Amino acid sequence: MYKLPLMSDELSSIKCGEAITLAAVMSVLVIAIITVVVYKLYSSSDGTVQLPGGYKFQWK
Repeated sequence: MYKLPLMSDELSSIKCGEAITLAAVMSVLVIAIITVVVYKLYSSSDGTVQLPGGYKFQWK
């Protein structure tokens, strides 16, 4: 494979950090979903939670 080195202006235009931002946003969303599920289970005396994919949790 033929490789060309990048010029200095091309090197300075490279921005990193998108993967870290995406991981941070996804982790916040996962924590929020888990918090809602746990709150729903503990707030009711007989709670049930059904998630997509056939997952079902019950609190008796």
